[in-house]
Amino acid sequence: MKNQDFTTDLLVDQKPDEVFNAINNVRGWWQGEIEGNTEKLNDEFTYRMEEFHFSKQKLVEVVPNKKIVWLVTDSKLNFIKDKNEWTGTKIIFEILEKNNKTQLRFTHMGLAPEIECYRDCSNAWQQLIQQSLFSLITTGKGKKVF
Repeated sequence: MKNQDFTTDLLVDQKPDEVFNAINNVRGWWQGEIEGNTEKLNDEFTYRMEEFHFSKQKLVEVVPNKKIVWLVTDSKLNFIKDKNEWTGTKIIFEILEKNNKTQLRFTHMGLAPEIECYRDCSNAWQQLIQQSLFSLITTGKGKKVF
């Protein structure tokens, strides 16, 4: 069976630099406690959602207005058996121009149907990207989704 990483796309009227800047404004769209820097190559930040989710991300690739890659260097997901399931996965944001619009392709590489948190985590990402990040890009304000 082929590994199917979670992917979702957005298409917006805003320019690539606006999409890039919104993604880097992690506190503006990813709900929870975020500590650390989230904008430049080698920046590291932690994310915590109450007692359920902790993860540490490092920006390992940053191509202005085109691509951002976070490597999850540590994780503790308290709602599944393998609490470190995210550790070593990559969260990828690719920005493309398409028919005078900007497409954002979000991929969580390593978040695949065969792992335990796939259903809950992919549903959370779907809401965060399609609603909160979309709102931040298009209106300047993220949307609370949970």
